[in-house]
Amino acid sequence: MSAEIFGSWIVVFLTLCIFSYLFDDNPFYKAAEHIFIGVSAGYWAVIAFWQQIQPNLFGRLWPKLEDTGEVSVLQSAWYSIYKVLNFISTGFGALDRSIFPEGGIKGYDEIRLMYLIPFILGIFMLLRLVPKVGWLARWAIAYIVGMTAGLRFYSFLNSDILIQIKASTIDFSSDWGTIINGLIVFIGTLTGLIYFFFSKEHKGSFGTLSKIGIYFLMIKFGASFGFAVMGRISLLIGRINQLKDYSTAEYNYATPTILVVIIISLAIWSFMDGDKKKESAA
Repeated sequence: MSAEIFGSWIVVFLTLCIFSYLFDDNPFYKAAEHIFIGVSAGYWAVIAFWQQIQPNLFGRLWPKLEDTGEVSVLQSAWYSIYKVLNFISTGFGALDRSIFPEGGIKGYDEIRLMYLIPFILGIFMLLRLVPKVGWLARWAIAYIVGMTAGLRFYSFLNSDILIQIKASTIDFSSDWGTIINGLIVFIGTLTGLIYFFFSKEHKGSFGTLSKIGIYFLMIKFGASFGFAVMGRISLLIGRINQLKDYSTAEYNYATPTILVVIIISLAIWSFMDGDKKKESAA
């Protein structure tokens, strides 16, 4: 069996395991769910390490410097730590070096000790796994939450307020179609804000405007939901077409074979689970 055929059988099996949730929450679905979460977590952990931590953190702390022939005592001591980390990462010399290349990591031309702060905070995050010193992770979490809140506040202020105000302005020098669209955006923005203004009771003309805001919000939510459903439907169609392609003799009839196996297994599991429920009830 070639790697392509083996991969197609794995794809069909996991896809049908996910679809089996339509029957019930069963072992096939749970297995596929755990595999998906585990593989995704491992994949993104590797991607984050090689694209962020290794080049941007280690690369700034131990960059590959130009060979000037003169090495200070402090620089030599600093890169001795680099050698120790390389010795540990290679399984005490048993593996080839990859994380810490010889002489430093390419990309930067000077040592930036400022990056010791995220390096230490990253170690604190890992100490969460050690109960006795797990409280140190709170320092890293507090730093991340505080910095993220400050950075996001600026971006949200720019994107959700300033740009929205700019988009709500009406250019009366444009054509009639643009002016009408601008009026609709302006009315929708104004009435939407009025709906969320709770300091005044929604009665009279104020209540009428808030109801108009509700209509705009419902249209927006409906359009967003419809767009999301369209995206999911397109993914479903693509998956069904792939299952259809894997039903041919070229792939050893992967789809019908695995489908029959899963149906029989679910029938047996349902029968046994029903007996267990009867015994527990008795």
